[in-house]
Amino acid sequence: MSKSKSTPRAPRPKDGGKRPGKKKPSILVQEKVEYIDYKDVNLLQRFVSDRSKIRSRRVTSNTTQQQREIATAVKNAREMALMPYTKRVSTQRNSRPPRDGDGGREGREGRDGRERRDGGESSAAVDPVTAPTTEATTVDAGVDGEEG
Repeated sequence: MSKSKSTPRAPRPKDGGKRPGKKKPSILVQEKVEYIDYKDVNLLQRFVSDRSKIRSRRVTSNTTQQQREIATAVKNAREMALMPYTKRVSTQRNSRPPRDGDGGREGREGRDGRERRDGGESSAAVDPVTAPTTEATTVDAGVDGEEG
């Protein structure tokens, strides 16, 4: 019998991976809040992320009852337009260079090299300033401009 070689594992923590020490107390316990009011937006903002998501119990260290009361208070505050449902977060997009100069729309061939079914002509937008009009010019014979 031969033993197969295996990669060494990382040592396991001795305490089973649990957090050492005492559990962090909740904000509600620290500030001795007895009633969670939906009109107290400053308190509720502490339990909401920057994108207006309600933070979990694990993050805020609330009890189940406290988390339930906070969730209903945040939902009521949103309904009464005291808090936003979402917040816009602007992200910078990297501008990519064009693929073939014009986006690969040249010629009659598609991506796979076959001819396109529509004949290869694109429906380009017509500029209303430079395009000739096709409407027939009519003489207004209205009330103001009656000729007679």
